[in-house]
Amino acid sequence: MANKNNKKNDGPRWPGLNKLSFYLIVATAILYLVAMILSCVGLSGPVLILQGIANAIMICIVAVLAYRYVRNKPTVWLVLYIVVLLVVLVGIVIPAIMLF
Repeated sequence: MANKNNKKNDGPRWPGLNKLSFYLIVATAILYLVAMILSCVGLSGPVLILQGIANAIMICIVAVLAYRYVRNKPTVWLVLYIVVLLVVLVGIVIPAIMLF
């Protein structure tokens, strides 16, 4: 008879990552829809802010998934993850600074 309690313990129990990713993508889609409606009305300021928020949500999803991939890999993978994440953040911040 197989023991049903032999599940691998990965630390604290989170809500399912797939479920969390789905709801964050839904929230992002709603933000993009609101941004499109505001763009059609002619309000460009709030559109840029909403698109920035949606972009940040998507980056958070991908960053969490990427970290879960590299956390048990050799150190070089973790260093590469940090460098890539910094490049992405700089790629968001520099254009935002140049707009003002």
